[in-house]
Amino acid sequence: MTGFLGPLDSPAARRSWLSGLRDSIPKAASKNDLLDQIDGALFVPAPQGDPAALESLGKRYRGQVDKAGDLHDRVNKVARKGLPAVWTGKTSVLASDGVAAAARAATDMAEAFDGGAKALFALADALGHARRQDADGRARLDEARRQLGPREGFFDVVDRMIETDEEKQALAAARSVATDGVDLMHKAAVAAVAADDAVRAATRDLNKWAAEARAGKMRTGGLSAVDRLTLSDTSGKAGAADYNEILTANDLERSGQAMDRLPAADRARMDHLLAGAGSPQEKAYLMKALAAGHSVDDIETFGRKIHGKDPAWLQQHLSPIVTQGDSLKDEGVDAGSGANVNTDLQSFRGQQWAQGGDGREGTCVASSTVTARAMVDPVYALSLTGGPSGQENDPAAFRRRLVDEQHRVHTEGHGGANWDGMVLEGKTEVVNKEISPETGSAYELHEVKSADARRNVLPEIEKAVAEGRPVPIGVEGYEADGTRHGHAMMIIGQEGDKLEIYNPWGQTTWVSEDDFVNGGMAKASNSQLPDAYAVHLPQD
Repeated sequence: MTGFLGPLDSPAARRSWLSGLRDSIPKAASKNDLLDQIDGALFVPAPQGDPAALESLGKRYRGQVDKAGDLHDRVNKVARKGLPAVWTGKTSVLASDGVAAAARAATDMAEAFDGGAKALFALADALGHARRQDADGRARLDEARRQLGPREGFFDVVDRMIETDEEKQALAAARSVATDGVDLMHKAAVAAVAADDAVRAATRDLNKWAAEARAGKMRTGGLSAVDRLTLSDTSGKAGAADYNEILTANDLERSGQAMDRLPAADRARMDHLLAGAGSPQEKAYLMKALAAGHSVDDIETFGRKIHGKDPAWLQQHLSPIVTQGDSLKDEGVDAGSGANVNTDLQSFRGQQWAQGGDGREGTCVASSTVTARAMVDPVYALSLTGGPSGQENDPAAFRRRLVDEQHRVHTEGHGGANWDGMVLEGKTEVVNKEISPETGSAYELHEVKSADARRNVLPEIEKAVAEGRPVPIGVEGYEADGTRHGHAMMIIGQEGDKLEIYNPWGQTTWVSEDDFVNGGMAKASNSQLPDAYAVHLPQD
């Protein structure tokens, strides 16, 4: 096994290379052949990283958990004493709301430090195990090389056309030692793949915890600390609070930046709107409109339409997706379709956010894009649910507006005739026209037709959705006769090793990282669509 070794730039590639050597080293027919193969094994880079540094950092994270818990206890002590019904901050936040938000933020902080510590410890353990096995394997291979001695030249080989029993025994002994060594290195490479998975898990979790440091995202001098804390803590009325925060991390950052860019007169108008809001939810949706890029003129018009509405009305009209607290529960898959049993319908007064209104048209790209835009832009969402006045509650009228908008976007992306299908170039165009302005990120196509390619993009997907930037995904499947089925969906959330998927058939569900990597996307659609083949990633 001499010659060019090929790229060994990933743990999976190194594992594959060493797997081949495990088969060939025991069959090495000569001293030189065995030396070549030992060199090939030693050429493989050792697992990279410093377990001690990772463990030290994990201990620092763990050391902050008790401090955050103490802060939570002190805030709760204030709350238990009772607070007068006074207002604080520049946007008139009730003191009791501010204290409650501070208590929840302290809890989130403790969970973030604890989760970060666990992720770093897991990575340190996996990497340390891989490095120890690799070192032991290299030592055995060096021992085999010493046993064999120097390589034989051409005339040595000619002189020894017939090996003695002693030479055969020496070669067999060296083969045995080398086999042990490469086996250990292969185990180390397998462990390095696990460590690589631990790297992705740590990256995923640390990105998630960073996104959860929500109040700090809104870096603006125009709002008080209690304003920022309360805005970042506000959730919709229905669903689990942690899964339905109105302002995403990206919204908080963009709205803070937008506030700081406003001229003094516009800033005063925005402050007035926030101070006069009838609820924390109303206030949060005003800031979300600012984050989506709307002018203060547009936000004033929007504000008049939603002013005084109760939190349930606001969520129904302005948030297309509501994630239920039990939505992560694994209830198995349907025996016929292969789809998750635990699936939530997403609707406005009974009319689903579905392609063609009933899920039957082929406008999946346009429809998933329309819903994703409505998720990040409440002004746009209200234009669909509430109509021109913003006050409508008619599901039939909503369906007409929704389908018209889906058809507009389908045409914009040069979709197929009879509202059927759109090529990837058209998808890239509509995503960048419809979602990019509201999120502040241009989207770039990545084809992911192998498990390794899908595994490699996972950290970027999870970071994006943790921050509140939806990720378009294409899935496909093939019949035995080569007939292809394709569909477009949207990745909209992440929790642990799970991804939340919006399917424009009008529903959401969760799939695992393993489902995404290894052909399990039928759980979010059906058995005809098992494989993710393309994603559009937002570029920072």
